[in-house]
Amino acid sequence: MELWPACIDADYVAGVRDFARREIAPQADAIDHRDVYPRDIMKAMARAGYNAVTLPKEDGGAGLTHGHAAAVFEEVSYASAAVGISLITIFQAQTILRMFGNDTLKATWLPQFGEGLLSSYALTEANHGSDIRSLDTKAVRDGQGWLLNGEKSFITSGSAAEFFIILAETPVGVSTFAVPAGLEGLSSYIGTNSATFGLRNGPHVNLVLDGVRLPDHALIGIEGKGVRQAVGTLNYSRTLAGAISIGIARAAFDAALDFVGKRKAFDQRVIQFQGIQWYFADMMSEIEAARLLVYRAARALDEGVDQDRYASAAKLKAAKVATDVAALAVQVCGAYGVMENAPFGRFLRDAKAYEIAGGSAEILKNTLGKYLTRHIDAS
Repeated sequence: MELWPACIDADYVAGVRDFARREIAPQADAIDHRDVYPRDIMKAMARAGYNAVTLPKEDGGAGLTHGHAAAVFEEVSYASAAVGISLITIFQAQTILRMFGNDTLKATWLPQFGEGLLSSYALTEANHGSDIRSLDTKAVRDGQGWLLNGEKSFITSGSAAEFFIILAETPVGVSTFAVPAGLEGLSSYIGTNSATFGLRNGPHVNLVLDGVRLPDHALIGIEGKGVRQAVGTLNYSRTLAGAISIGIARAAFDAALDFVGKRKAFDQRVIQFQGIQWYFADMMSEIEAARLLVYRAARALDEGVDQDRYASAAKLKAAKVATDVAALAVQVCGAYGVMENAPFGRFLRDAKAYEIAGGSAEILKNTLGKYLTRHIDAS
């Protein structure tokens, strides 16, 4: 009996689950403990066809729906949320190129994602955090190209990225650039606030741009439209962030259920106590509800309708459910739940970290509030 049946294309999901079980799960604890980027896993995922699920086939992708992408994120994150967060920075880069990039950028870079290109999305700065309306990183025209100077901070996946999407301020406004790693003047270092307690896929890095020269076509879309572009891609990354949270919640639930199903106390299995059964009934119901919402948000991405509503609601609900389930999983497992050789500490740390990363609960509630205000004004 399948406790978590596939929400889309059962055969496809079965393949992803098998891959995650074989290739990711055995390394999950080591990735977390060592805080390293799972480079080999990400390359293997590309060979399996999971790094460019929604890219069109003519661009080297699988040409599948965002429901398929959600399934990939859910299943790999069931094995390791660190792999999920590594995949989401790849997805962010290819999404903004697909949506706004010129023909030269698309032809040059999109096919490489299917071949295993590792990427990072460099928005944040020390003085501005996630407020990207005004940036200290500057880009100016220099002959037939661009000259970039500044520093990005706390960049996820930056320790292994081969390609960066970088936001910089031009005289016109915040703009977006495609920047391959290895250029002269581009370097990174690990700062004092680089490590996190959850979603540990290698330390976040500070990215230094010291006179980095780019060709004219490295500008993504229209100069000065970088903020609008970043906001336009949020619905995609937030939906898939919700899928990552569902993977964490399911993993915590299953591990706890396995423990109470085997553990005996007072002459019976722990799962036979009614109070414990109620805990699991509540957890299962919450996971199911959040899971359905995530796949509804994925469908909204494909349909192009109410994307901000469903993406924000999906991440808001799924992130909280993951944290609540992970915490309760610790509780029902008692002393085993807090042991370092048990997986529950990782589940709880990863779940809580994703209540902050990718849009905090407060930001998501603001987005939903604005949606409701527009609905009232349109009535």
